[in-house]
Amino acid sequence: MEALVNLLPLLLIAGLFWFLLIRPAQRRQREATATQHAATVGSEVMLTSGIFGIVTDSTDETLQLEVAPGTVLKVARGAVARVLSDEPVAAEEQDETSDAAESTAERDGQ
Repeated sequence: MEALVNLLPLLLIAGLFWFLLIRPAQRRQREATATQHAATVGSEVMLTSGIFGIVTDSTDETLQLEVAPGTVLKVARGAVARVLSDEPVAAEEQDETSDAAESTAERDGQ
């Protein structure tokens, strides 16, 4: 009985450690995995490096990401930090975005 009383503070510390540190970390990992698997073809995503792009192809482990018209990167699925739009981005929206970027580049170049 006395041995159980001596172990009780250690068990409480272990329970508190699990509740405050391990459990939230497991929840964040599950959310990150769900976010990474939510990236489907046509979704706009942001990578952990801050690169934005549109998913053009996907496998279990990798994504093909179009970051500029005609520029496609092959990235690990684990590099996805956020899915900005779950709906596929329409071709007209992609053209408007690239036109705006080109006009900004031309203006900055002059």
